[in-house]
Amino acid sequence: MPVNPADGAVLGALYGTDAMRAAMGEDAFLQRMLDVEAALARAQARLSIIPADAAATITKAADATRLDRAAMAAATRNTGYPVVALVKQLTALAGPEAGRWTHWGATTQDIMDTGLVLQVRDGLALIEADLRATCAALAARAAEHRDTVMAGRTHLQHALPVTFGYKVAVWLSPLLASLDGLPRVRERALRLSFGGAAGTLASLGDQGLAVTRELARELDLAEADIPWHVARDGLNEAACWLGILCGNLSKLATDFMLMMQTELAEVGEPHVRGRGGSSTMPQKRNPIACEYVLSQARGVHALVPQMLAAMAQDLERGTGPWQTELLALPQAFLLAHGALSQARFIAEGMVVDAARMRRNLDATHGLIVSEAVMMGLAPVFGRGESHHIVNDACDLALAEGIGLTEALLRDPRVAAKLDAAAIARMTDPAAYLGSAGAFVDRVLARARSMGVS
Repeated sequence: MPVNPADGAVLGALYGTDAMRAAMGEDAFLQRMLDVEAALARAQARLSIIPADAAATITKAADATRLDRAAMAAATRNTGYPVVALVKQLTALAGPEAGRWTHWGATTQDIMDTGLVLQVRDGLALIEADLRATCAALAARAAEHRDTVMAGRTHLQHALPVTFGYKVAVWLSPLLASLDGLPRVRERALRLSFGGAAGTLASLGDQGLAVTRELARELDLAEADIPWHVARDGLNEAACWLGILCGNLSKLATDFMLMMQTELAEVGEPHVRGRGGSSTMPQKRNPIACEYVLSQARGVHALVPQMLAAMAQDLERGTGPWQTELLALPQAFLLAHGALSQARFIAEGMVVDAARMRRNLDATHGLIVSEAVMMGLAPVFGRGESHHIVNDACDLALAEGIGLTEALLRDPRVAAKLDAAAIARMTDPAAYLGSAGAFVDRVLARARSMGVS
């Protein structure tokens, strides 16, 4: 029975995705290691190191569905690694003639590392697809609500007017940065691991580099300039990228969840009957997607330090740190994809209540534009005196429950120099948005340049 909820038949519906479980799970790991063994045989056959018919037979036998899992588990428990058992069974499946050429010149870590890299490649492809879709949905919402005025908030208090399009663009911009960083992650992480027993490929004599080249070509992976058995920076770039991505998704989910509060009710998650409901309160529509973005992102953030700590590998083969990676990296991919899938659900189906945004904006009867009024009065009274005038007007508005415009008109200093129309223009939130629209346009232009639309 699974201990981690993300791997369970029931709770797994909330954590991670089936697609990522298929890419990063044990079945995939076993098959990817067999894929490496088969590719190694084909590469060596091209170099006339092993017979071509042996390579063909090994390739045909490299099928994880034919493995005896119980026997593998028993052997793995004894040796500490699955590769010895895997090679033994592959050898038997290939038969005595071809089987004697399996795993030629390789070591356990070559097979496990490269198998994991192939899984990482599949995992990144899944994440890129959902990240692009999420960015496209957010870009559409930012464009749609470019000029939808709402209250901007700092320290959870009304600050200045913004637009909902601006807020969405703030969510979108760092996700575009994550997407833009993917080629670098692939360049660093998707590298063949092949070094033999101690990283020198001594068992292959003067053909080590040739086998490396052909094996990398077989697997469509980059060659490293030197074997990276104990240099784990590439995989850590992928792990840290996942952590940053999840941090950006957490920002989106936190904002969205706060805006879903009953007292604000400016946005809502896509409503599906029964989703986010309560066993006792029929009216509830809880921010379930936001909650699972946050919970899974925190899971990833707990796993990234495990990966970073595992970089302290001793000498030519790590004694402990290397094994830690298998506990951390596949789960990080699973939870990150789960968080991204929930964020995509929000982005594509969000319910936006522009009317409620306006009511909330007007809740302070104009106080949210006090800075705008101060700046508008400054050319007439000077900045210091304008600050005092607006501060007095705000105190009066709060004390008597009146609007800022009325409070200003009661001030004889203001009434003597400005009429009601001029003050009304200064207290219009839509007239004090600064460069919000231009910022949205810049982010959307960047999205289009990246093929996100």
